[in-house]
Amino acid sequence: MAPMTDTTTTPKTDTDTTTAIQANPLAATVDTHLAAYCEPDPARRNDLIASVWSPEGAVFDPPFEGAGHDGISAMTDTVLTHFPGHTFRRTSDVDAHHTFGRYGWDLVAPDGATAVSGTDIVEVDANGRLTRVVGFFGELTSAA
Repeated sequence: MAPMTDTTTTPKTDTDTTTAIQANPLAATVDTHLAAYCEPDPARRNDLIASVWSPEGAVFDPPFEGAGHDGISAMTDTVLTHFPGHTFRRTSDVDAHHTFGRYGWDLVAPDGATAVSGTDIVEVDANGRLTRVVGFFGELTSAA
């Protein structure tokens, strides 16, 4: 795999979408992945997944996992069943090196409350498409 340059960015907002996409392709990829993960329209969701995921990609979250575009889309159905109307929001910069990245996220209810938060670790292929996303829920606990 080709090494990735430093791709640390700030979270995307409505006012700086163009700048964020131009400045950091990985941040745009992550934001598209998060949008797909709660997209209720299956056709739109599948288009978003196909645009940023390798066909062999896989997602691993604590309660379940999905592989390939169909498996990732099926995970969205599960999320939507448990969290209807919710959306994911990236809450941190995308910190990256080589072919790996990490970022914080919130799952936000329609009323704006945070239902779940966590950190994802991502891996991309030489073309910048996601090959793995490993999710962790909650904050890290102190070792002490």
